[in-house]
Amino acid sequence: MGIPFNSPHVFGEENTHVQDVIANGNIAGNGKYTRECHDFFKSELGFKHCLLTNSCTAALEMAAILLDIKPGDEVIVPSYGYVTTANAFVLRGAKLVFADASKDSPNIDTSLLPSLITDNTKAIVVMHYGGVAINMDFVMELANSRNIFVVEDAAHCIDAYYKNKHLGSIGHLGTISFHSTKNITSGHGGLLIVNDDRFIERSKVIWQKGTDKSRFDEGEQDYYKWVDIGSSFFPSELTAAYLYGQIQHITTVTKGRLNLWNHYAVKIAEYGVHGVPYIPEYCTHNGHIFYLKAKSQEERDLIITEFKKLEIGVCSHYLSLCESEYISEVHKLPQSNMWQNCLVRFPIFYDLSVSEIDSIILLLYNILNLDQ
Repeated sequence: MGIPFNSPHVFGEENTHVQDVIANGNIAGNGKYTRECHDFFKSELGFKHCLLTNSCTAALEMAAILLDIKPGDEVIVPSYGYVTTANAFVLRGAKLVFADASKDSPNIDTSLLPSLITDNTKAIVVMHYGGVAINMDFVMELANSRNIFVVEDAAHCIDAYYKNKHLGSIGHLGTISFHSTKNITSGHGGLLIVNDDRFIERSKVIWQKGTDKSRFDEGEQDYYKWVDIGSSFFPSELTAAYLYGQIQHITTVTKGRLNLWNHYAVKIAEYGVHGVPYIPEYCTHNGHIFYLKAKSQEERDLIITEFKKLEIGVCSHYLSLCESEYISEVHKLPQSNMWQNCLVRFPIFYDLSVSEIDSIILLLYNILNLDQ
């Protein structure tokens, strides 16, 4: 049969823009297409200030620097999440405080957050799994009442919203990924979103290796100098050009993926299969991930094994960070552990056909019947 888990779609303009960069000779970065992407995200998605990065990991590392995370600071992070969500803050010396997932969703159980806050809490990092938002009103009210910063790990979230606000634009800082597995891609790439005016100017310095080169580029001074810590965070202009060719089609991609996501949900309901994703009323998601919550790890493993025999890209996702080999003090968080053991993801990408989804669901139904 053979269906990949993911297959990035190419619209055609990507190559035109990349060839334009090559012809013009400025391939290093922070050029025409970087500016075009920044302008697009500001005008079309309403971001106050944003900076392209070479990965979402880099954007998270910039966030940790901007928040001035130091040894002894506590940062609340999701246990069920990707390693870079936590690693960016560990690199600055933070003590991680792991938040358990919700029973209904892989996202943080926000009701647990008040009990995790101490006098040393500097930041709360939230993840919107699969482009499905958590309750950001609750998170922001809690954080603001305690003078705590909020970082949105919106890696999955291009064109996904919470009450008409684009995810990543609500916390003090946000990050988005353009990895090849994402709805919109540049192969590798990310975006730092700065929503708090206090961080805008410093973000430009950190982005430019700790220099005030942005002032030089804007003609405000005759030279630039080292003024802060930073690193080489922005992508090459080739990456920005490819991304610019993709972002013109955000609405088309989201519509196509949501049609596929909804077809999965409707057909699975017809077959009586359990465990479909929960979508809160306040959320407008983007069809990034379609998953099921299996009844047990054994059922999840059976599903994956049987699909692999037919070379169909069905897989699990994150391992609980709180139980990782790197963490010396292992914590047992029941819902994070449950998602680690029971979540199974199915192929979803722009060029996937409805007939392929029908075949996947019929096979799933037959596999589950084998387990009865």
